[in-house]
Amino acid sequence: MTVPLPILPLLPLLDRDQSILQFNERVLQWARADDVPLLERLRFLCIVSSNLDEFFEVRMEQHHAVAKQLVTMQAGESKQHCDALSISLHRVVEKQYKLFNEQLIPALDKQGIHVLSHGDRNAAQRRWVKNYFEREVRPLLIPVGLDPSHPFPQVANKSLNFIVRLKGKDAFGRENVIAIVKVPRVLPRLILLPDKVGCKDGHGISVVALSSVIRAHLADLFPGREPSEFSQFRVTRNSELALDEEDVRDLRTALRQSLQHRNYGQAVRLEVSSGCSHFLSNFLLSQFDLPRQALYSVHGPVNLSRFAQLIDLASEPRLLFPPYQSAWPASLNAQKSIFTELSEKDVLIHQPFESFDAVLALLREGVNDPAVLSIRLTVYRTGADSEMMDLLREAVRRGKEVLVVVELKARFDEEANINWAEALESIGAQVVYGVVGLKTHCKMLLLTRKEGRNLRRYGHLSTGNYNARTAKLYTDVGYLTADPDLTRDMQAVFVHLASQTKLLKLEKLWVAPFHLQDKLLAMIAETGRAAAKGVQGRIVLKMNALTDEGLTRALILAGQQGVQIDLIVRGACILPAQQAGVTDNIRVRSVVGRFLEHSRVFYFRSGEQESLYLASADLMNRNMLRRIEVAWPVTDALLRQRIIDECLVAYLYDTKDAWILGADGQYTLAGAKLDPSQQLSAQYALMRRYG
Repeated sequence: MTVPLPILPLLPLLDRDQSILQFNERVLQWARADDVPLLERLRFLCIVSSNLDEFFEVRMEQHHAVAKQLVTMQAGESKQHCDALSISLHRVVEKQYKLFNEQLIPALDKQGIHVLSHGDRNAAQRRWVKNYFEREVRPLLIPVGLDPSHPFPQVANKSLNFIVRLKGKDAFGRENVIAIVKVPRVLPRLILLPDKVGCKDGHGISVVALSSVIRAHLADLFPGREPSEFSQFRVTRNSELALDEEDVRDLRTALRQSLQHRNYGQAVRLEVSSGCSHFLSNFLLSQFDLPRQALYSVHGPVNLSRFAQLIDLASEPRLLFPPYQSAWPASLNAQKSIFTELSEKDVLIHQPFESFDAVLALLREGVNDPAVLSIRLTVYRTGADSEMMDLLREAVRRGKEVLVVVELKARFDEEANINWAEALESIGAQVVYGVVGLKTHCKMLLLTRKEGRNLRRYGHLSTGNYNARTAKLYTDVGYLTADPDLTRDMQAVFVHLASQTKLLKLEKLWVAPFHLQDKLLAMIAETGRAAAKGVQGRIVLKMNALTDEGLTRALILAGQQGVQIDLIVRGACILPAQQAGVTDNIRVRSVVGRFLEHSRVFYFRSGEQESLYLASADLMNRNMLRRIEVAWPVTDALLRQRIIDECLVAYLYDTKDAWILGADGQYTLAGAKLDPSQQLSAQYALMRRYG
């Protein structure tokens, strides 16, 4: 039944922030799952903690502005949203620590991995810990007693600290009752006890948390005074870099200077121990100018994400996923030149089931081939240690023209990218930083090779980053091609990024912010119009997030016109699926598995006509309008069908890792009513196919 169009603008979309938190709830389910290896469960718990850290660092400052009544327009409605968000955040944190304390720590203990609190430690262990404290920790701690000449110290973002309330008087007879102890980041957050004192019942390992070590010896830091109350605490700060690119002459220098202040932005969250008194927590809230709802009293370490170190300390393969070795792409002959292969066909690489090494092999062959004259590359996240960057430096040394478009503003990778930019520039590579006001998020590698009297281009486009480490953990699709139209378009985009001249008409690439959103809107509308005339219409989109309102409403309209729509959205999704009479034809699912789903695939079909695009972009407003993104068509019928089978159909039939968005706005496991032996996992099916 088609709903009259006037209802469309009235349909309330789902809340983006709540949707992000729902995603973290789904990740948390992996930490609960009994069939997941124990240390992997701990890893998923730490991932949730890290995700929440980033959520606070990026999205919470605006909400605290509402709580402080700094926002006057629609203040009542905004205040309600802020309160609801705070309740949801506290609920997620409470679930984390409940899982940590009641399930993971006891399970680890049974497996011989003992996390010893002060009360758990025997006499020999306490002696060792005290010696460690005196030798390794105490020399680095300088307690600051607060008084008019000793104001509250600067506390860095996400650093571990202690607040202490003291009895008695100081050396000058004064009753300054509050002291702060800052814990240096150079100290390990988990300490492995030696076997001679650490083994419990003659087997396993024992570790102590640094916070537990300091807590047990706080009194030693204040000779002549008695700590009456104390608590560990951690403050999270807004980490968005405030940088007016239009008013900056040298973006790299300005950004490096801004990074120095990131650790001291506006406070947005305060974490304290569950036993922290109201006196101390209120004192801290006042110091950081935070509302009460920004306080998180936790039953355990305030820096829970740092417990990921335990995975390496334990070093227990039986408690980890079995290692997975990515396969060399079946369509590439490892004994032949990749240039020869690409001159005959396009090649698809489905990571991590197939190896990212093939991309490195293409670049390596290009560096070593005297016929390759130029190399162009976009850099978003490569990691601090990158073979790709080493190859680019070798290419410069060999006299090839190397152009690298480095995105300096890749959040939390800014410093690594600045370092790579400076290293490449210092040896003669041409380094540019994209377009002012836009992030360069597209992933492209282009090599130009002299073949006889002609020049031929070979390209690689990807839905994911040029990062060998994450290529083993994220699902992405890489596309190797020598298609003249597609590689000519890639060349035009590189010229545009370097020269900022007008982007000429392209044959195959869709580029944001110029026409990617318009092209997607047109494809959705065209499929909808055809369906309204009785032509069978189908849209399947796979992405990380759907938060662009224009595209969301276009999909709702297409569904009302009769198009059957499936959306595979890993994270935030604002489209309310399965609303009776409005979005009956739209289904939304999220797949959260061993690997992070990261590929972007857009499929459209009207009758017998179908088209499929791969993209670097999610369907978010920032990707459409504030980033340089690309989407490209897969025109080879066999490759297109392979993507449909592996990236779309397999996930639509997933009943193990998939979650279904219901009409109530909540997600439920797709296979919740199935016996585990009957559940199907798309990721594991692909691992078996390629492993």
